[in-house]
Amino acid sequence: MKTLIKNGRLIDPANNRDGLYDILIEKKKVLAVEEKGKLSETEENASEVIDAEGLVVAPGFIDMHVHFREPGFEYKETIETGCQSAAAGGFTSVAVMPNTDPVNDSRSVTEYMLRQAKAKGVVNVYAIGAITQGLKGERLSEMGDLKEAGVVAYSDDGRPVMNNELMRRAFEYSKMFGLPCIQHSEMLDLTEGGCMNEGHVSTELGLKGMPTEAEDIMVYRDIALLTKTGGRLHVAHISSGGAVELVRLAKAKGLPVTCEVAPHHFALTDEAVRGYDTNTKMSPPLRTQTDIDAIKEGLRDDTIDIIATDHAPHDVADKQVEFNHACFGIVGLETALPLTLGLVEEKVLTLAKAVEKLTSKPAQLFQLDRGALGVGDVADIVLFDPNAEYSIDVKKFKSRSKNSPFDGWKVKGKVMRTLVSGKTVYSASSD
Repeated sequence: MKTLIKNGRLIDPANNRDGLYDILIEKKKVLAVEEKGKLSETEENASEVIDAEGLVVAPGFIDMHVHFREPGFEYKETIETGCQSAAAGGFTSVAVMPNTDPVNDSRSVTEYMLRQAKAKGVVNVYAIGAITQGLKGERLSEMGDLKEAGVVAYSDDGRPVMNNELMRRAFEYSKMFGLPCIQHSEMLDLTEGGCMNEGHVSTELGLKGMPTEAEDIMVYRDIALLTKTGGRLHVAHISSGGAVELVRLAKAKGLPVTCEVAPHHFALTDEAVRGYDTNTKMSPPLRTQTDIDAIKEGLRDDTIDIIATDHAPHDVADKQVEFNHACFGIVGLETALPLTLGLVEEKVLTLAKAVEKLTSKPAQLFQLDRGALGVGDVADIVLFDPNAEYSIDVKKFKSRSKNSPFDGWKVKGKVMRTLVSGKTVYSASSD
């Protein structure tokens, strides 16, 4: 059975392709890639022909930072519904964080999550193991056992590893096992009780703030530990302009530091909190325009390596409370594309560079055999219309939770079809 995708603009940064190409798929993999029209003789022999006229064809997006809440919090999201949300957003691969119940700090939990993904998921799911047992920051998890079980990185995301000695040892083990440590960068003693960015907006609203220094100090500490331990540091959901500069300086010194940014941290400032909408509450919090400007410069000069959503679903009951009592986090998989294309519209990134930060770059950083559409590569593909205009409607989200501050936003850029191993797992026409 062969599938032909024709007439689309292929953007495949891993293979330096950006132009009109046709792609032939067979047995879950890319069989051929040729300039438009050169595969037309096979059209009559193809079982399925997808006309991508006017669409961008790209490797399926890769999100290295999602929370699917299973096991333990299935009322917010399951691996099944999370995968459906990912497919609707154009993501064919996701990495799930370990702050589940039980925590993914053991082989048995990792294996359970991967089994569930294989049985019920429509996209590729990778597991991230906990750095410390129970995310308590007291004892290291069995990091070697976790790697054997299949994790692709280690993180206590949701909480930072505060203990300096423990983080030092974690880096040493990460070097030994060849996997990165992903750090939620926050000094908890500076943010205790905080619920938004510390600044004039928090003062005016009467809400306790979370200063950028809390992020900066932790990033500085982790970079300092790397110089002796080796290992690899990946800074999660960077939000502070100061932290961006610290990563830039570390890279200039040749240190193994990478980082990601979530779309909400370049799309919204703390001004969005003025309406006390709990969907604007996240950790790290929305920062200032100065921070956003620094983030955009970091994206432009590749200090910020990748874009990841930090998809954090919460039930209505978790958000319909006073702002300071609401859970942190928003869903992000189904809004990532249009928000990222906003950077293209602003000329912060080219379209090809935006696709790179969603595909080949995360695959490279986390050693995944995805993110490319060369001959022989797995046919994980997204087709999107970069010019489609519409209003975001959270009621149409595939995610079980709808906690997004972007409801009603008028945006450009819509996923039309997502294929995993050559099989369509999402089609806008069926919505």
